[in-house]
Amino acid sequence: MKQIVAAGLGVVVMLGLCAASARADGDLRDLSSASSDAHGAAADDDGDGQNVSSRQYRILLRQCSYANTPGARARCRSNVRATYRIGAADPSLDCRTYSGVTVCGKLMLSPSERSCVTDSVAQGLSYRRSEVECYVFL
Repeated sequence: MKQIVAAGLGVVVMLGLCAASARADGDLRDLSSASSDAHGAAADDDGDGQNVSSRQYRILLRQCSYANTPGARARCRSNVRATYRIGAADPSLDCRTYSGVTVCGKLMLSPSERSCVTDSVAQGLSYRRSEVECYVFL
């Protein structure tokens, strides 16, 4: 837990510097803003998945890399592909950024990650932040 807090504090300082730089470059975008894929194409209308922007979809896939086993990473990616499709941005999708990492939707936490969240909340961190930091850094 102390390592997570220490890592989080170090990243918070860097985040402030990065956010200031991004604002100066005009590169800080709202997660809920609509976007299309790299080729400007519209959504893939095959399937019944929940529509999300291409940016939200990339975040959902990228966050799978933090799952703690190869099987969990594969299940996460499979779940994202089955649940979501690129279309209009979904402003109701729960996206949040802590310690420089953005995640969206429900995180599938391992037992040790859930224990970490419980410990972190008991020590005063918010549930949402604890969830993200335990998922990413544990």
